[in-house]
Amino acid sequence: MTEISSTALWTVIIGLGLGSFALRFVFIGLIGDRQMPEWALRHLRYTAVAILPGLVAPLVVWPPATGGSFDLPRVLAGIVTLAVGYVTKNVLAAIVAGAATLYALLYLLG
Repeated sequence: MTEISSTALWTVIIGLGLGSFALRFVFIGLIGDRQMPEWALRHLRYTAVAILPGLVAPLVVWPPATGGSFDLPRVLAGIVTLAVGYVTKNVLAAIVAGAATLYALLYLLG
């Protein structure tokens, strides 16, 4: 692996910092004191629903605990979590049911 020069490293760090600041400033500094349009608020309601499955799905399908190989207890726990969440519309019930399923199947299947 080749080393990155000190100048290139600091250029990347400063560039990423400025880009991050610019993204936040646009929403907080420029339009933070105005009412957001209804269409934007409607789309923002789905942010968590779109992000959370994207974060969890790789951990269920390719879990690091098994070296990235398929693991039946984790997939079944994910399915139980989805089913309980869909039926009850209760996040805590879905989390508890999924965790109980995962631990029970890991205990039973080894």
